[in-house]
Amino acid sequence: MPLDLIAVYQDLHAHPELGFAEHRTAGIVAEHLRAAGYEVTTGVGQTGVVGVLERGDGPTVLLRADMDALPVAEDTGLSYASTQVASRADGTTTPVMHACGHDVHTTCLIGAAYALAADRGWSGRVLAVFQPAEELGRGARAMVADGLFDRFGTPVVVLGQHVAPLPAGVLGVRPGPAFAASDSLRITLYGKGGHGSRPETTCDPVVMAASFVMRLQTIVSRLVSANDVAVVTVGSMHVGTAHNIIADEAVLQLSVRTFDPAVREKVLEAIERFARTETLAAGSDREPLVELIESFPAVVNDGAASEQASAAFASLPKVMVVDPGSVTGSEDVGILAIESGAPCAYWLLGGANPASFAGATSLPEIRQIVASLPSNHSPHFAPVPDPTLRVGVAALVAAARSWLS
Repeated sequence: MPLDLIAVYQDLHAHPELGFAEHRTAGIVAEHLRAAGYEVTTGVGQTGVVGVLERGDGPTVLLRADMDALPVAEDTGLSYASTQVASRADGTTTPVMHACGHDVHTTCLIGAAYALAADRGWSGRVLAVFQPAEELGRGARAMVADGLFDRFGTPVVVLGQHVAPLPAGVLGVRPGPAFAASDSLRITLYGKGGHGSRPETTCDPVVMAASFVMRLQTIVSRLVSANDVAVVTVGSMHVGTAHNIIADEAVLQLSVRTFDPAVREKVLEAIERFARTETLAAGSDREPLVELIESFPAVVNDGAASEQASAAFASLPKVMVVDPGSVTGSEDVGILAIESGAPCAYWLLGGANPASFAGATSLPEIRQIVASLPSNHSPHFAPVPDPTLRVGVAALVAAARSWLS
């Protein structure tokens, strides 16, 4: 490899940037793509980067990595841990961390871009897409809206990977629905404020919100079949400013994950109905405000494309290919496949220290250990650079070559 991948990774990890603010990261990506001989376009979908490498007649293969980080304060203790602080659109500041591993994705695609450029044994066209704002659920759509496929061509396949706390050296390929659809909602429950000593003169949104949160727990347990999958999480609740003041409103933010469109519709309808029910029961004279602030579809891997990628991975040394089952986390890479009409093959890349899995010989045993490790979005999430990066580069190259050959 013509560069030190670990050094690239550690630099990106130490300098994370939020969605649509990946200016430094995009600059580094563009520099490496140009050095590898790619035709480079920056500013696609605001901060996205596209590299094109053409070599004779053949198919266009899209390789995708996301670049943005999360508003999380890192607590890994790594020597290259992030200490970055960023400004939000509302003027507040937040610590920033690559808590989901997009630095791994970016580094692996940089490495794959160099490797494919150095390999003279293929014919076709490589489209290296470095996407912004995946965590906002808007990056893929932004690049498509900015003419990604009109300007750079339509691929025959969309390929990519997501690092996860599987043992490094494991690649997880799931045909069919692989990553859940995601819906994010902001719900405002309106009450009537007043003095904390006279609750009888108010309509307390704290009580309303608390009851609403508990009622939401019945959606999965009582409204969704045990044969279906749904996740409803209240990630944020803000109400009140002081101990002796009853506030006027409560604002909650929810994350919903589903695979089946019918289940999605049922869950979203129940959330809105429960919000109305709670405000009515509390005696509020104002309907709740339910806003859908982010939504993107499930990632559905094409069966034939998944099989082809898996066959390519099987030739890699010291790599185990498994079916990890459906992941309730979400990804907007599916939008690139839907909008281009191309099949998708998107897999999990193991990033956990293999030593943590010593003695595990079956997938259930591996899953039990995975459940005990820091997960994506945790302030403790820390993939091991080696062999994660080597395997990630090899997987991207092998999958791309199976189409380019």
